[in-house]
Amino acid sequence: MEVHGRTDSAVLVPLYESADGEVHAVFTRRRDDLKRHAGEISFPGGRRDDGESLERTALREAHEEIGLPPAAVELAGALEPTPTFVTSYAIYPFVGVIEAGLEWVLSANEVAEILEFPLSALRAGKGERRLLRKGIAFRTTTFEVGPHTIWGATARIVEDLLDRVPSAR
Repeated sequence: MEVHGRTDSAVLVPLYESADGEVHAVFTRRRDDLKRHAGEISFPGGRRDDGESLERTALREAHEEIGLPPAAVELAGALEPTPTFVTSYAIYPFVGVIEAGLEWVLSANEVAEILEFPLSALRAGKGERRLLRKGIAFRTTTFEVGPHTIWGATARIVEDLLDRVPSAR
């Protein structure tokens, strides 16, 4: 499926099952000093290189950003592509199943921290908020887990994921 955006990009939505049977999603919090999407919570991903498949982009970017080896990911499918409105990216999300307990290696240039949220906490934290971004106020779907707020394209991807993954274990 095509989506509006000048720049094609892909993200990996890493999922794992913890020892208690809870499914978790792995996110990054971007560094606060980045030019684009500073401080935002997102899935590992980025721009597609020339001649590269979108699946390969998602795996490469996850390896670069959080140290997740492509061989450690079992691609399970794709979610609906989504655009970013301000930066004009077309984001193609791919779900990857990984083992629990992996050690992350953060890209010091891009990633401030790794966040691992149970899907149940994301479901419980769904709401709508008025946000202010670059002087513009808007209402948007959000997912709040503790002090963390997921919004924008990542919230749309999470919403699609939660619609497809049953809430019962």
